[in-house]
Parts: sequence; C-alpha cells; structure tokens
Amino acid sequence: MKVENAVIPTPEQMKALAEDGPGGPIYMVNLLKFKPKAEYADGRETDLSGRDAYAIYGQEVVGHLAKVGGKRVLGGEVTGLTLGAVEDLWDMVGIAMYPSRKAMLTMITDPAYLKSAEHRAAGLEGQLNIEMVMPGS
Repeated sequence: MKVENAVIPTPEQMKALAEDGPGGPIYMVNLLKFKPKAEYADGRETDLSGRDAYAIYGQEVVGHLAKVGGKRVLGGEVTGLTLGAVEDLWDMVGIAMYPSRKAMLTMITDPAYLKSAEHRAAGLEGQLNIEMVMPGS
C-alpha cells in the first residue's frame, strides 16, 4: 500500500467533493503530519512551529465548520502504532463532521476559510483525509 501525504487536494479529489456522495453526513478523518517550523507561502518570518500554526487554524476552523452545519468531533495526539507498519507516524488525528460533501466544498472554497487555511498550509508537512459515513445515517 502506497501512502502519500498531501496538503492540497488533487483536481480529481476536488471533483469528487462536488459529487453528491452518500446521503446524510460525512465524517473526515484527518491524519496530520506537522512541519518542524511553520512556513508561510507569503514568506513572512515566524517563530511558530508547524504544530503552533496548525493550532491557529484549528481554533479558527471551528467557526467555519459551524457556518456550513459541521462540527469538530474529536482530535488528539498520536502516541504510537499498535498494529501494522508505516514508515513514519502522523502527529495528530482529527475527525470533523459535515452535513454533506457539498457543505465541505462550500467551506473549503469560502474566502474567509481560505484566509484561515494559510495557517494550515504553513504548519502541515502533509495529511491524509479519509471520508467515512456512520452506519444508519
């Protein structure tokens, strides 16, 4: 199994978000890997770690989620691997709920969200997003 972290969805992944998808809410499992030091696209100087920059994004994204009817479900630090093998563990796992794929697409294309996402991109080395649905929803 090939695993490749990314920060920006591919055009194919963005197209999939625009599709109807499953009925009911979707949950995005976010496997996060942070940069040692935040690196902003505009070249600004910062003493923030990648984790610190992402924490700013994490605080701001709560409002963006609420705006589209979503919410943060849980998040926490990765402390180890108990089954399987990977070359390098992720640093944190988070799960967010969106009422639909369309709601997620609406959020991630909103100009206010894109401003907050500058901190996300500055802090992340990469991530995996895994879409899931809850049985019976």
